[in-house]
Amino acid sequence: MSVEGLAFRGYARILGWKAKTPGRRYSSGDSAQARAIGRLNTWRITILKVNNVANLQSLEQLITLKGKRALITGSAAGIGKAIAFRFAEAGAGLELVDIDPESLAATKNELADFETEARIHVVDVSNKKEIDKLWVTLDRDVPDILVNNAGIYPFKQFLDVDETLYHQVMETNLSSVYWMCQHMIRKRLRSGGVIVNVGSIEAVLPLKEDLAHYSVSKAGVIALTRALAKEHAKHGFRVNAILPGGIITAGTKVAAKQVLRFRFDLFKTGIEFKQRLPVGRFGQPDEVACMALVLASDLASYVHGAVIPIDGGFLAA
Repeated sequence: MSVEGLAFRGYARILGWKAKTPGRRYSSGDSAQARAIGRLNTWRITILKVNNVANLQSLEQLITLKGKRALITGSAAGIGKAIAFRFAEAGAGLELVDIDPESLAATKNELADFETEARIHVVDVSNKKEIDKLWVTLDRDVPDILVNNAGIYPFKQFLDVDETLYHQVMETNLSSVYWMCQHMIRKRLRSGGVIVNVGSIEAVLPLKEDLAHYSVSKAGVIALTRALAKEHAKHGFRVNAILPGGIITAGTKVAAKQVLRFRFDLFKTGIEFKQRLPVGRFGQPDEVACMALVLASDLASYVHGAVIPIDGGFLAA
């Protein structure tokens, strides 16, 4: 019998009567006992609630990533770098992956203030052989968390996209996610883990006219996320996707510079996008990183197969 059950029985004995079954009708002669039982039942419910609260993890325990390792692709700049900083703040060991060795090394140096280990890996994720080699290098240091963030978005009109560009976008944005997830799940099939894939709102509602190839690649990321969530929850994996939109990064700043080169179509698109944003502003990489941290932590222990926009309300407008 539970502690509160024993206490209830003991209190009833002190009063000199046997506790009656809750819900039983009492005669006028034992109305005092009925009222006492009502108070005791209320007391028992309160105790149960207190015990449940006491058994809950604290917010600090839920959000911490201490003792875990996270692999983040595209982590030398932008959203990936912001995710790396938030994960480091939460205590995670980091495996930073990017194609840019100088920026990757700079990111590692900037992370030195955090009490966590960060290792860098220069990898072209559009090349499956390099992905395979990366996971061989990791050997037994298999990450607990995988964030597939690497992506490219070259502007090109649909009729002008050739096979080379198409394959480059698909291999970087979609195939890399597929192969990284496959390695992760194969390595942790018995222990499970967390996967966060970075898609885009362009996969749900394309705005730009010359990003059809990009939209298709990110739509594939959403489909893959949902398929893996369904197939591998039984193996202890939580798989979710986030869809950034209107985030100011180094890449979007490059696009902005093209406006100065008379790309007035981009200027027009930027104005249309901002006008549609309910929050009235563009987002920052850290605002995406915070949601990635939530999904990677135990705060999202029951979040699975979700596709979460981080777009200032764009898709809702």
